[in-house]
Amino acid sequence: MLNRRILRVKAFQSLYAYEQCKASNFNLAKDQIREAFLPDLNSMEVQDKTQLKKDAETTIKLFENNLNNKSLISSQEVSVKIKSEAIKAINTFHKANEKDYDFLLKNMITSAEKIPQLYLNAVQLLIEFSNHVKRESEKKRKIATDRITDNAGELNLSKNVILQQLKANPDFETAVIRNDATLDDLELEIKEWFRDYIKPAEAYQDYIKISQPNREDDYNILESILKKIIFKNDAMLNFFSEKDMSWIENKSVVRSLATKLIKNVYEQEVSSSDLLPEIAMNWEDDKEFFQNIFNLTIENEEVNRDLIAKKTQNWDIERIAFTDKIIISMALTEMKFFPSIPVKVTINEYIDVSKTYSTPKSKQFVNGLLDVLSKEMLESGEIKKSGRGLLDNK
Repeated sequence: MLNRRILRVKAFQSLYAYEQCKASNFNLAKDQIREAFLPDLNSMEVQDKTQLKKDAETTIKLFENNLNNKSLISSQEVSVKIKSEAIKAINTFHKANEKDYDFLLKNMITSAEKIPQLYLNAVQLLIEFSNHVKRESEKKRKIATDRITDNAGELNLSKNVILQQLKANPDFETAVIRNDATLDDLELEIKEWFRDYIKPAEAYQDYIKISQPNREDDYNILESILKKIIFKNDAMLNFFSEKDMSWIENKSVVRSLATKLIKNVYEQEVSSSDLLPEIAMNWEDDKEFFQNIFNLTIENEEVNRDLIAKKTQNWDIERIAFTDKIIISMALTEMKFFPSIPVKVTINEYIDVSKTYSTPKSKQFVNGLLDVLSKEMLESGEIKKSGRGLLDNK
């Protein structure tokens, strides 16, 4: 379905969201403790507000120190209520995390599986705009009694050779059907969008002034419509966001894939079966990789955090960019648990993620830290590669 670079990005986005959820759940659990120690306004007894506040803070410390313990460990004797509220808060925290984890994992898979439909929808919009031009021309011809009313260039989009080649490609047709990417129910919207946004565009007006556009002209107008109208216009963006609840995260990937498909057709004048971009051979294998990199990164969070902390002793671990910690943790997880992926491939992939999703200095930081850690872990045997994974480890 999707190449692994995109899957790494999607997993990173979900891990980032999960960490944000955990932070929120942590604060909500502490708020729950504070509420439990608020003065009882219905009680006739005198309320010691100072003591209640101290008890709340004691409970919060107990909660924070025992998040991952099976039983409460305290350095001092505490009341039954403090123990009870600490346990309640711990249970609330973990249950909320489990709920968020299940939701994010499910949504991560659904969101990834939605991407092919979305990028094919974007390309289908180009085809439907082309079909609309042809339909409007045919209507004019029926009305006209003595002459054809179209200027020659007005039919350029309907004759666009890139779109003609794409429509004739059986693999594209199969992909549209398989991913339910047809736009048969959007005829009215296509008409309105063309009238309001495509036709007035300067690039389109220049295009229809060309009496005989060449292949490059045909490609340039499609790229312009994709980048400057379809993926910029609110009306069309709303169409995509209604189909995909993760549209904000998916938009850049979808745009890239749609643009890549059009470029592939442009560069291959002879019809080819190798047009559709970023399609993997075996989605089940890639789906397993996708789920595992998410699950294993979460399971190994503490171990990876300790590794990062040891190599950044001159840095407060909390001062390292939040995104960098997730990226490095994912990379360490991939190095250890995916033996067929070469170490250098992993490092390069996550450097690329850091370029887009982290700070300007993250590239050097991620590269340097992963290089040092990978060498040490290879020497210690923590990283063991096999098959293709051995290619760069000699």
